Amino acid sequence: MPELPEVETVRRGLQPVLEGATILSVALARPTLRYPFPERFAERLAGRRVLGLDRRSKYLLWDVEGGETLLAHLGMSGSFRIESAEGTGAVPGAFALARSRDGRHDHVRFELRGGTAVVYNDPRRFGFMDLLPRAELERHPRLVGLGVEPTSNLFSAATLAALADRRTPLKAALLDQGTVTGLGNIYVCEALWRAELDPRRPAAVLADPPVAERLAAAIRAVIAEAIEAGGSSLRDHMRTDGTLGYFQHRFAVYDREGEPCRRPGCGGTVARIRQAGRSTFFCPSCQR
Repeated sequence: MPELPEVETVRRGLQPVLEGATILSVALARPTLRYPFPERFAERLAGRRVLGLDRRSKYLLWDVEGGETLLAHLGMSGSFRIESAEGTGAVPGAFALARSRDGRHDHVRFELRGGTAVVYNDPRRFGFMDLLPRAELERHPRLVGLGVEPTSNLFSAATLAALADRRTPLKAALLDQGTVTGLGNIYVCEALWRAELDPRRPAAVLADPPVAERLAAAIRAVIAEAIEAGGSSLRDHMRTDGTLGYFQHRFAVYDREGEPCRRPGCGGTVARIRQAGRSTFFCPSCQR
């Protein structure tokens, strides 16, 4: 599942093309993705100008004329690509995964004024789109109750300290989207390694201000670096130009079970355990 850096990478890739553009038409190859498309989805978007492109947690938000917002989630394998206006159907960049150009998985096509098109491709169809009044956005079932963005100025050690009363392991508390939103399995593992914290420790450890500050700094750093690198590109994810980012090659612990810890002087070995049905990667030697 794409995490915050992946979704932010997609947003930044789409922004120069979509913001200010007029959607001439929308073509749906099927009536549903993970869920059915909203009623009159294509008709409500046709002729509308995209006023802005935003992100909330792992959701893309297209602000369009007429007071509505398109909410899109990529699911496990969804991606947007930009087709050039030259009429060749070529996509800028080179796809690393051949199926990303497979027209059988092109489910939504947004034709823009000027000849450019934005195409949503999703082999597994776990993504979805919704269209709702902008005034109702914060009450959307997918957005209500979401916590602070780790990229926001509101995010701090105090945000994490609010998790200290949770009777759960540290990693599980961080994955709860109600306090900090957008964090997923990959970047929680990476941030805990940077902060030298064992994911099995109780969340109560965050009541200690130095510990909370250390972890907050680690979260900010790992998210910023991943966005800068273009997202982790794990498995199905790709950027809007079809290329893959490279942050996955910098992972210190994620998916590195049995490999030497990358912390200088540690000498430990990365381990993998199961927590709440998810794989957790960490170094038992330096993460305490």
